[in-house]
Amino acid sequence: MSVAAMRSSLTDSDIRRLVKGTDDGDRAIAAHKLCRVIDRAPLSRMERQSAEAIMQVMANDAAELVRRALAVTLQNSPHLPRDLARKLANDAESIAVPILASSPALTDDDLIDIVRSGAATRQMAVAGRKTVSRAVVKVIAAEAREPAVAVAAANNGAQFNDDSFDDALNRFGENAKVTDGLISRAVLPIHVAEKLVALVSDEALHRLAKRHELPPQLAVELAEGARERATIDLVDQAGKATDMQRFVQQLHLNGRLTPSIMVRGLCMGHIRFVEWAMAELAGIAHARTWLMVHDGGTLGLRAIFERAGLPGRLYPIFRTGIDIIHELEYDGGYLDRERFSRRMIERVLTRFQGLPKDELDYLLNRLDALSATTRNTLSKAA
Repeated sequence: MSVAAMRSSLTDSDIRRLVKGTDDGDRAIAAHKLCRVIDRAPLSRMERQSAEAIMQVMANDAAELVRRALAVTLQNSPHLPRDLARKLANDAESIAVPILASSPALTDDDLIDIVRSGAATRQMAVAGRKTVSRAVVKVIAAEAREPAVAVAAANNGAQFNDDSFDDALNRFGENAKVTDGLISRAVLPIHVAEKLVALVSDEALHRLAKRHELPPQLAVELAEGARERATIDLVDQAGKATDMQRFVQQLHLNGRLTPSIMVRGLCMGHIRFVEWAMAELAGIAHARTWLMVHDGGTLGLRAIFERAGLPGRLYPIFRTGIDIIHELEYDGGYLDRERFSRRMIERVLTRFQGLPKDELDYLLNRLDALSATTRNTLSKAA
């Protein structure tokens, strides 16, 4: 598109208002229109130079409203030159924040300079960007104010390394906004989760344990109430464990690898946990245990079940669970697990009488939780 074509996208009145208009609002409207054309049009080198000259005029306009129209309209644009982006990033806050939060024109060095300027609102805008590099996060964690560190902590696009996690916790480990932000992250290294245990409230600890894997020994201690803190459900921890063999061995060492927890794990769809638990109790390699558990006939599961020393009255429950897995072509995904859990719990409740009250209450509570999850999912989809 030529500059003439760009001009044709605006009326003569728009051009006059942009260049000579005395009303700030009118010039801002004209600036917005022209910026949209610049952002969307493929321009030649000469046309781009002309467009940049026009943007420079806007950036130097005395009216904050005009400069804000430029910043807001081109905050995500790859066509905003770096020098203009830097100029706008150091302008008034209403102009700077959109650029700092989104502009791809700013480099890591530019963003680091802004963080080190010390202005909390600008630091927060940088910390909340869709992607924040390790270099920028390192400076935020080590030097920025608490609100910006809290924003970065909760931003899954902010790339923390071990040093950044340590700096954030060393500086603001007693600040609930920072620790809550870390807990809310999609992924949290296990050593960071361990540090948070000593820092957060009982309610936050409950969320931490539900959302992230904890070290096996610590999970056992919390479940036993050894720390006199909020307890966690080891079944949930089994579903998150990355090193299942170590997790199961730790449970066994602490006398917590019980038939009850295995039934609970099976009902919640944590099949890997059940396999490793049987392997641990039977003293058989996991690969061989897997073959026996998923044997197409009836002998394999029975043999490993008995070798593990599990009570005979529970065998029908395990048999039912494995059968349902095969019926559903279960692969362990979220929807598969929810579907499996619901069917498994309903079948256990209807077919198997004489369950201890604790187990009955547990399964009923889990069924209620699954129903609530389904309702929320459907509500969001609607």
